[in-house]
Amino acid sequence: MNTFHHIRTLLKKDILLELRQQYTFYGVLLYVSSSIFLLYLAVEQPESHVWNGLFWMIQLFICVNAVAKSFLQETHGRMLYFYAIAGAQQFIIAKLVYNTLIMLLMSLISLLLFRLLLGNPLVNFWQFTGIVCIGSASLSFVFTMLAAIASKAQQQASLMAIMGFPVIIPQLLLLMRISKAGMGEAFQTGALSDMIWLLCGLDALVIIMAVILFPFLWKD
Repeated sequence: MNTFHHIRTLLKKDILLELRQQYTFYGVLLYVSSSIFLLYLAVEQPESHVWNGLFWMIQLFICVNAVAKSFLQETHGRMLYFYAIAGAQQFIIAKLVYNTLIMLLMSLISLLLFRLLLGNPLVNFWQFTGIVCIGSASLSFVFTMLAAIASKAQQQASLMAIMGFPVIIPQLLLLMRISKAGMGEAFQTGALSDMIWLLCGLDALVIIMAVILFPFLWKD
């Protein structure tokens, strides 16, 4: 019970900070809208496979910007305070949940802007939206763990990007493949569900690694 209370309190703290420092949220939102608008000026309404690839590339860069700031705002003094009142597992789980919520919101906004500006090649909108929710959570899990590692070094945002891109490429390719189902592409029987379960398994592995490894960083 105490564990869930700490997680809820730390999550509430991040949400309240986000509401008070709205310039960070609007900064990421401006980045999303301006990037998609530039794509519209460059390619207007691309073919479905190009649309799909561009969408997930935008999600990747959104995640790097959105997740990095969650650890950038945690000063050394704050970390000492959190060390005194909560455990490492509670802290990292709260960060995983918070970054997932932010990434879900940004992904849905970017999906709406993609449909408005770059056309709508989706055959099954709700299926694609579900895949976007799963994918945005996957991206946020990976980059939250990497941001936690990079937070112990200077220039942590750039270090997170350097570490993250080689790790995230297989996951991103898997997401691009799965999301083609929302565009009407046929899959062999059971192939789509197998890929989704593989993605969920990777997410579970990342969460377990974060919970196991973060306490060693927490003590540093």
